[in-house]
Amino acid sequence: MGRGDIELQTNKVYGHDVVADVEGPSTAHQISTDSWFQVGFILTTGINSAYVLGYSGTVMVPLGWTGGVVGLVLATIISLYANALIAHLHEYGGQRHIRYRDLAGYIYGKKAYSLTWALQYINLFMINTGYIILAGSALKATYVLFRDDGLLKLPYCIAIAGLVCAMFAICIPHLSALGIWLGFSTIFSLIYIVISFFLSLKDGLHSPPRDYTLPGDGFSKVFTIIGASANLVFAFNTGMLPEIQATIRQPVVKNMMNALYFQFTAGVLPLYLVAFTGYWAYGSSTSVYLLNSVNGPVWVKAAANITAFLQSVIALHIFASPMYEFLDTKYGIKGSALNVKNMSFRIGVRGGYLAFNTFVSAFLPFLGDFMSLTGAISTFPLTFILANHMYLKAKEEKLTSSQKLWHWFNIGFFSIMSILATIAALRLIAVDSKTYHVFADV
Repeated sequence: MGRGDIELQTNKVYGHDVVADVEGPSTAHQISTDSWFQVGFILTTGINSAYVLGYSGTVMVPLGWTGGVVGLVLATIISLYANALIAHLHEYGGQRHIRYRDLAGYIYGKKAYSLTWALQYINLFMINTGYIILAGSALKATYVLFRDDGLLKLPYCIAIAGLVCAMFAICIPHLSALGIWLGFSTIFSLIYIVISFFLSLKDGLHSPPRDYTLPGDGFSKVFTIIGASANLVFAFNTGMLPEIQATIRQPVVKNMMNALYFQFTAGVLPLYLVAFTGYWAYGSSTSVYLLNSVNGPVWVKAAANITAFLQSVIALHIFASPMYEFLDTKYGIKGSALNVKNMSFRIGVRGGYLAFNTFVSAFLPFLGDFMSLTGAISTFPLTFILANHMYLKAKEEKLTSSQKLWHWFNIGFFSIMSILATIAALRLIAVDSKTYHVFADV
């Protein structure tokens, strides 16, 4: 069976009765076709998506200079470590585990397979909800630059964004097919990152001293800080590393580590640049969507918003791809992407999935809250708790006592953080729901 084959032999993915010489479960999508550099760009696209325009307001404002800077650096380091653990388990037991749920099922059994898939689905659904909110916010910000008449409200913009995302999903059959779109994504990211940086820098140099006081008081401040900790881990993690690693060429572990090193070195620099500069320029008044805070020529701000919208469409496709792969494989969608059956399936199924995603985005368009909730209930468990425990179980006989203790410490610490951050995020959503209303024009 050669490299790039998309029809692999089917086998049982849970339990330890999988024979060592089986390559992996069946999939309708391509695997083992991409260089580590392309995979590194996919990962970097996730980090420097339009979400980067929100970290000044959702991370730096509630944490301040000390907490924000230290938190982002620590989150970078621990995220690289946790992702490296998962990457090294990709060929555990002599088999490629091309899905997160396959790996969990192989190590723990059938129940863990189902639980992991549920967690991952929730994680990716909420990330995509955030992307649609971001794309809608960018559209509304563009409209307001030219006509501030209140006619085009945020829910309408979110609906338009969802439609464009669905059209893109129908045209791009699988993750490896992104190809040149990753280049466009990089260009789009550079445009809004450069513009937001220089406009923030200009505003900061010509503004009076800013107020960097942490918002809230008492319990309110505590909940806000805990919620921001979930935003920290949300910023650097995909929750779908095995699915991305599945596209990489052999040797898969070495190449994946190269991609991760690229992501967590060169890839994080633009995020730092925008987050720190935005907070420096506007202090505690920084908007959740940074481009709503900056001042500058209309055409420059329009260019930043339009590219943020377009990049969100591409980035959403990356995070929706595990769901697409599951559905395409389940219903035998393979062969030409232009086949009438395949095209009709994508229109109906992907269009329906994104229609529901769009409805949720418009119903509760609170971007910062969704970032906190995603980090709390899915990023912490998937990337930190599960990764440490899977590695501990898989390598138990090879680990020293101190190494085992280290992994158990991580499991305990991140479990507590996940519980606290979930409570904080749900509280934030409840407060915002009372302050505004459903389908709010925020």
